[in-house]
Amino acid sequence: MATRLRKTRRLRGGRHMGWGQVGQHRASGHKGGLGVTGLKKHLRSTMLKEDPDHYGHDIPKRPHPSITKKWASVRDLDDLFTKFGKEEGGKKVVDLESAGFEKLLGGGKLTNPYSVKVSQYTASAEEKLKAVGGEVLVNNG
Repeated sequence: MATRLRKTRRLRGGRHMGWGQVGQHRASGHKGGLGVTGLKKHLRSTMLKEDPDHYGHDIPKRPHPSITKKWASVRDLDDLFTKFGKEEGGKKVVDLESAGFEKLLGGGKLTNPYSVKVSQYTASAEEKLKAVGGEVLVNNG
């Protein structure tokens, strides 16, 4: 059918275009209610099809593990001593905690004995420090 002959052309100028006098086909009654109305009654099949996870709750998420954000290896202690270290009573002391490091790792080789202040360290880091005559000073609080 030609567009110019359709009923739509005749109704274009009207207020509701063929849907009655006072806002029919536009109010909430034609949709089955506003919002979540009817999801347990007449709109249940629609809810099951389009939003099957509507009811219930999410599984609680596990808390984040404590992640070490900044660490140093044993190989870095020579450089760190020039920046953050000092000599106290003949010992070379490196305060990693005040420098912002959280953990001392055991990577690399060490030649100079250091006393390292740090809150966490690995067993290999402690082993390498003790092998050259150094020590780990733990600050727990």
